[in-house]
Amino acid sequence: MGFLYFICPQSPEIWDDLGYSECFKNMIFGFGANMWTIMLIAFLGLTQENSRICVQQMSIWRTGLTLLHIVPAFEICISLWDICSLLNKDFHGKTSSHHEWIFRCSQFVAWMAIMLILNCKSWWYLSCNWFLSVWWIIWPLMEVPHLQRVFSLSEVAQCLKESCYFLGGIMFGLIINIVKMKLSSTSEGTCNHSLEEALISSEVDLEGNCKNGPDVNGIKFWRLITFSFVNPIMKQGAIKQLDFEDLMHLPNELDPLLCHTMLRKCWSLEQRKHLNQASLFRAICYAYGWPYLLLGLLKVVNDCLGFAGPLLLNKLIGFLQKGSEQWDGYSLSLCLGLTSILKSFLDTQYTYHLSKLKLKLRASIMTLVYQKCLLTSLAERSIFSVGEIQTFMSIDTDRTVNLCNSFHDMWSLPMQIGVALYLLYTQVKFAFASGIAITILLIPVNRWISGLIAAATELMMKHKDERIRKSGELLMHIRTLKMYSWELLFSNRLMETREMEVKHLSTRKYLDAWCVFFWATTPTLFSLFTFGLFALLGNQLTAATVFTCVALFNTLISPLNSFPWVINGLIDAMISTRRLSKFLSCPDINSEKIEPSTEQLTACSSICIPTDSADDNFEDVAIVFQDANCVWSSSKMEEQGKNLKLTSFEIPRGFFVVVIGEVGSGKSSLLNAILGETRFTRGAVRSCGSIAYAPQVPWILSGTVRDNILFGKGHEAKRYNEVVTACAMDVDIGLMPGGDQAFIGERGLNLSGGQRARLMLARAIYHGSDIYLLDDVLSAVDAHVASWILKNAILGPLMEQKTRIMCTHNIQAISSADVIIVMENGQMKWMGRYADFLVSPCNEFQTLKDMGSLPSSVPVEGSNISNKKGIKATFITQSDCNIDSLNEPPQITEVEQRKEGRVEYSIYKNYAVFASWWLVAIICLSAFLMQSTRNGNDFWLSHWVDTSSKSPNLNTSVHYYLAVLCIFAVMNSLLTLIRAFSFAYGGLRAALQVHNNLLSKLLTAPVYFFDQNPSGRILNSRFSSDQYTIDDSLPFILNILLANFFSLVGIATVLSFVQIYFLLLLVPLWYIYKKLQFYYRCTSRELRRLDSVSRSPIYTSFNEALDGSSSIRAFKAEKMFMATFTKHVMLNQRTSYSELSASCWLSLRLQLLAACVVSFIAIIAVLGKGGGLPVSFGTPGLVGLALSYAAPLVSLLSNFLTSFTETEKEMVSVERVLEYMDIAPEDLQGCQSVNSDWPSQGEVEFHHVSLRYMPSLPLALQDVSFCISAGTQVGVVGRTGAGKSSVLNALFRLTPICEGHILIDRINVANVGVRELRARLAVVPQNPFLFEGTLRDNLDPFKVANDSSIWEVLQKCHIREEVQAAGGLGIHVKEAGVSFSVGQRQLLCLARALLKSSKVLCLDECTANIDAQTGSIIHETISSECNGTTVITIAHRIPIVLNMDNVLVLDHGILVEQGDPQVLLRNGSSRLAGFARASI
Repeated sequence: MGFLYFICPQSPEIWDDLGYSECFKNMIFGFGANMWTIMLIAFLGLTQENSRICVQQMSIWRTGLTLLHIVPAFEICISLWDICSLLNKDFHGKTSSHHEWIFRCSQFVAWMAIMLILNCKSWWYLSCNWFLSVWWIIWPLMEVPHLQRVFSLSEVAQCLKESCYFLGGIMFGLIINIVKMKLSSTSEGTCNHSLEEALISSEVDLEGNCKNGPDVNGIKFWRLITFSFVNPIMKQGAIKQLDFEDLMHLPNELDPLLCHTMLRKCWSLEQRKHLNQASLFRAICYAYGWPYLLLGLLKVVNDCLGFAGPLLLNKLIGFLQKGSEQWDGYSLSLCLGLTSILKSFLDTQYTYHLSKLKLKLRASIMTLVYQKCLLTSLAERSIFSVGEIQTFMSIDTDRTVNLCNSFHDMWSLPMQIGVALYLLYTQVKFAFASGIAITILLIPVNRWISGLIAAATELMMKHKDERIRKSGELLMHIRTLKMYSWELLFSNRLMETREMEVKHLSTRKYLDAWCVFFWATTPTLFSLFTFGLFALLGNQLTAATVFTCVALFNTLISPLNSFPWVINGLIDAMISTRRLSKFLSCPDINSEKIEPSTEQLTACSSICIPTDSADDNFEDVAIVFQDANCVWSSSKMEEQGKNLKLTSFEIPRGFFVVVIGEVGSGKSSLLNAILGETRFTRGAVRSCGSIAYAPQVPWILSGTVRDNILFGKGHEAKRYNEVVTACAMDVDIGLMPGGDQAFIGERGLNLSGGQRARLMLARAIYHGSDIYLLDDVLSAVDAHVASWILKNAILGPLMEQKTRIMCTHNIQAISSADVIIVMENGQMKWMGRYADFLVSPCNEFQTLKDMGSLPSSVPVEGSNISNKKGIKATFITQSDCNIDSLNEPPQITEVEQRKEGRVEYSIYKNYAVFASWWLVAIICLSAFLMQSTRNGNDFWLSHWVDTSSKSPNLNTSVHYYLAVLCIFAVMNSLLTLIRAFSFAYGGLRAALQVHNNLLSKLLTAPVYFFDQNPSGRILNSRFSSDQYTIDDSLPFILNILLANFFSLVGIATVLSFVQIYFLLLLVPLWYIYKKLQFYYRCTSRELRRLDSVSRSPIYTSFNEALDGSSSIRAFKAEKMFMATFTKHVMLNQRTSYSELSASCWLSLRLQLLAACVVSFIAIIAVLGKGGGLPVSFGTPGLVGLALSYAAPLVSLLSNFLTSFTETEKEMVSVERVLEYMDIAPEDLQGCQSVNSDWPSQGEVEFHHVSLRYMPSLPLALQDVSFCISAGTQVGVVGRTGAGKSSVLNALFRLTPICEGHILIDRINVANVGVRELRARLAVVPQNPFLFEGTLRDNLDPFKVANDSSIWEVLQKCHIREEVQAAGGLGIHVKEAGVSFSVGQRQLLCLARALLKSSKVLCLDECTANIDAQTGSIIHETISSECNGTTVITIAHRIPIVLNMDNVLVLDHGILVEQGDPQVLLRNGSSRLAGFARASI
């Protein structure tokens, strides 16, 4: 005890009346912390002295290094000042305590040690060690107890000195950690590296050579903290419309490729650790956890600094009440302004770095989802619908990114609330317990509401996925739906899903409204109960107490109001991370083709392909099947559907293998098994060498013809010409405007079916692979072209040494095959050579007999096919391939347009109309009255304080004042409730109206609109991202804007009334504010539009990859597509980075402006107190009111403009949706009514019909005239691209004709309503279409026919057995009908058409993907069942049209021949006879 009395003679105990004793604070929190710092520096310095780290030339953040020296020097000066003050005190006879001397001297020694070590070569370990990095933040926080005791005194100079010392320590810790963060952020992203390794690998060469520092685009420290590097783009935005070239350069750390690499490595590590329980959230923590935690430390300091304002306000009001030296008032006023300025810098830096981290995370997740789509097989991906996967990219990614905000706010907001409550306790003691009681009571209520919100959100997301899936289904098949006249049917299906989505959305919105009500009224009720209890306990209300508490209440408003949104955001983010984790956990396809071993090959003895060689050479084997059993279901679900069972066999290199079989026998599944797209439950399939794949449904990219053929490979003119000629594409390319530089729209919309198939084949051949998998590539082309392709391409010199496996029904291909494989019910029934096939039990599949219907008078010429009429072997020279330089190719797909200038007033007006004007009026009125009651409440408090100070003994008036406060509180609560629910209802109403109107406009839009606007642009932009903004984000930000606006008006009104001199500042303040908002709004508006435009290619590219992922994997083009997608993401990153930098630029300047306002009002109050002003509203209550209202102005000005700008940005979504509201609709209403039984005869007449798809394209039909008698069957033949499908387009009015007219039963179809016309005709489209739902709904969506009629039609279409095996009419058809093969889909579409019983039936290649025998039977069925029905058949198989009544032969849109097919066949020079010869 003697030592304690020596050190602490006045207070040797730990506790005194005020808490910890002064001695205890100085010795434990002060001296102890300083000595611990000195020991850490000494110990770590000794352990690091042998390191050979070069730092002399390190070009890291130079200004930061300078500050690392300036801050310790500043702290040393303050320590020396304290020591000198102690010496001066002792010199004047005032004895200082020993503990005070020890504390001050230890401070000096600690900072001297830091200064010394900073001048040594090994200074870097101050930041590289993780423990020290944390300690530099904890160390100054140990000063808080001492700082608290100093602030309890009234010595302003002492308070300022200790505050400066404390802030200096905090600044040093932040700089150290920022230096560390900048060093580690430039290192190659790994999730398990140590911090020392990150530092060394990124900046320091252990051999003594230093690398370049982190590239932050050369931004200096001053330019970084003031955001002056944004000035150039702000100036550009004010004088012109910004373009992508004007955007800021992207920092290296935001490179999407680097971001992707970092998260991918961490996700791989997470999968290895937790296998099936891998969590994307944990992977994100591995990748970005450390920089995120450092930002959390910055947020701690920033939040703590936010409470300096109320404390300084308390001191200033106390000074104004009691009076003291005038300089104390000026010092406090200056400190109030400087605190606001410092907080402005810290706040904007936190926002800037957090936003950059969010951009990193967003790029990482988007690229990871895209890569997963490229690496996951179709079978494993089958548990997710396309709509779900599109939602992962567009919505779940954004929600996961918002986790960055919500996670820090989850601890920051409670901390702010806790500190505010503690400071309230220091002001009103236990009276604040009544306010706490209200808060505690609301906690379980809000928790219960949050649970309901989470459940509603999850259900809403499920229905949103389904809505987006159905929207995508509608948009992708809009042409077919219009031909069926099913737009309204699909619209109703979509609206049913939308109604369920809105049901859960409304539940969430109304629950949000309750959260807003509870938390928004809490400060008002808190104020009422706290001051009421404090006054009822007999305490005197003073201006300092009341308005310090009011300032603290205002501080509480933001965290209290934000907390429910933070909880909701966190819930949304966790739900989205779980959804993404499930998707990312799908097994990747085994893309490495393993060379089979000798043991594997010798085991393949069940069926072997005979070879001519006596001894087997295993190196000559291309594909090995090892007793494989494949399914189309994911490993995460039970096996469903038909299995593919393959016995063990091998296919030698160079063989031409043809796979035949009936519809649905498993031909395409066999090819997909080789590609690895199916899941193997037993055995395996191995391929040796590269693969090229041409799928049954051609996958065409948006781009030029040349780009589609090259597919990322270099252009070799000779090979390119040979491939184009071999695929019979030379004539087609020569006729295209721009040649091979002609632009192809989405999914090859401006190409015929045959052209798409040949383009896909040309891509496969040009790739020059070892193995070619060709899935029915000849079915979409005419007989001439099929013969040419077979001879010159598949069997020609370009592929003759390659292994070719082709699924086909083509007679010539079957007869030319080295090996024939017969598939039946998912099993390989037979395999052998063609000669053996003719005498095998499987010869029922033999199709040569189908040619028996050719009359003997037709001369058969089996050779010299290239010289036949109709095939022109025109070689393309190198100059021909560059024809685009002479003639600009027309753009089929329109470049997405964006508006210029500010968002027009009409956009806001339209949104108000959607929400309804009366609701807008109620919302504005309730918000105005709510703010008025809040201001009235504060004025009444000011009046109470002034009255109490004048008449302190007037106790009888307390109840009167409390009663008035209660009235204000009740009114405010009621108006808050009205405003919250009005906003929720208005936002829902607007969202419903926008979606319904958009859907209605799109359904009535002409087909060419969808040709010019890719479905990805419409779906992922308008129906997904923009609609989500209108549903959720826009009402939220509008609510904030309205609250900020009325709060700002209220504050300006109060300040103008209380401090008349504020009006002097109002004019220059408004001028500067107007200038800032002008610069910012001009720039941010254009940046948001650029951001919207840059998002569309991301989603379009994503949709293309979803459609063609199997082709991408087959061609090993994953890297090419990943690089393209990364470029799109990088462009969007640049717009987002420019946008966030501009936002921080504005925020800093507005906060600095508000800090000047606070300082001005404080100084005016001090001058008024000293009598230095002619007019002064000097009552303590009014002065306190003015100062408490001036403090929130720091954030309110910034929040208002930010919310206004954000609203304008969000309104861009409404603007983009409204662009589609102006689409010119189809002529739905006809001028002539028709009978209910029209067409009753089925007579079709074309009179001089010409058709052009676009003004820049050639005529697709040229002066075509013909007459089809009622009840006859007519075939339409011609080469691919001859205009066959254009006949049906004209008949169904999908494309308006340029000249002529079309009559059905003597009625001009142009006078009949479009939907009525299409509903009266039956059609089987070229691309078979089945939607997700039951099979019965697919066949009879309007439920007109009974089950027996449906089964009868299925029997006639030879598909009944397959339907019964699959489960009957009630089976669920998967999206796009993938439950069935393409041939089965065609048969089901035919059954659908026959059920309609129309007098006009149009068949567009309806048997192209069906074997010839089944196709022949089907056409016999059509002939017998459609007796009396006009049948128009577009066909490539000549035997199909030979027994018809009439035939039309088209060539380049011209009707070159028509008549009886038998008569034409007998004419050897006729076009039809030429086609017949080519098909033999």
